[in-house]
Amino acid sequence: MALAWSEEGLCVAHTRPGKDKPVVTVCGTVQADPANPASVAKAAREMRMGNFRCSTLLDLNDYQMLVVEAPNVPQDELKAAMRWRVKDMLDYHIDDATIDVLDIPPDKNGPARAHSMYAVAARNDIIQKNVTLCDEAKIPLEVIDIPEMAQRNIANLIEQPGRGVALLSLDEHGGLLTVSFEGELYLSRHLDVSWRDLANAGADMQQGYFDRITLELQRSIDHLERQFQFISVQQLWLAPLPDAEALRDYLTSNLYMPVQVLDLNDFFDFSRVPALADTENQVRFFLPLGATLRREDKAP
Repeated sequence: MALAWSEEGLCVAHTRPGKDKPVVTVCGTVQADPANPASVAKAAREMRMGNFRCSTLLDLNDYQMLVVEAPNVPQDELKAAMRWRVKDMLDYHIDDATIDVLDIPPDKNGPARAHSMYAVAARNDIIQKNVTLCDEAKIPLEVIDIPEMAQRNIANLIEQPGRGVALLSLDEHGGLLTVSFEGELYLSRHLDVSWRDLANAGADMQQGYFDRITLELQRSIDHLERQFQFISVQQLWLAPLPDAEALRDYLTSNLYMPVQVLDLNDFFDFSRVPALADTENQVRFFLPLGATLRREDKAP
């Protein structure tokens, strides 16, 4: 079961494997306030969270993704070595940081050479706040996850052999572009444009948002092509979005590659939660649904 905070409350989603695609068994928003542990405990009882293995998603602003050269050390020394490498890249003391690592595999058919890794850094107090809140609410928290991994999980559903998947999503916190290949995350970019920005903008302001998104995508794709020449990305996927066609058409004309809007109905079984046929609900639960697909035999 995946948990994520939104303006409306606590978003909760759960899936189980199905014959052809994951079956969504639970999906909804319950009234709760992270500043009020009693309300979170009440929500946990209502949703019977004690019966599930639970994960929670950090907000896009709660952590940093840092690209560093992979240290040549044994696996059990990797995190310590990464702490040393990123200590001067943070705007707070390294002792106040929780660090995890994510490999960026090199071209398996290319020459052996040094490669990069992602260091995921979050303040200790942010991590502890999540842990304490779940402990007090008796939520069996097993994983604190990040949106990149949730989005990567959905990208895995649409990936075709030998092709990279570029996927752009917008939620109430901002935008997220990921590029994955063979189930691994290779590129992540945060955008400071949310879906509400687009929904509430007039024509002129919307044009400005479209330009900002396009520029970031162009820069990111150029970077990908320079750094990872073995990854072929032939189209951009756009996560569900109200009036997605306007952004799709603008990106198609400016990126010179096809842009396709993702329909989650093609990849999830919503028969038990028909409200997810609504586009705004697909926007709201896009990342929580992705987080439910986490499998422990994959990289974190």
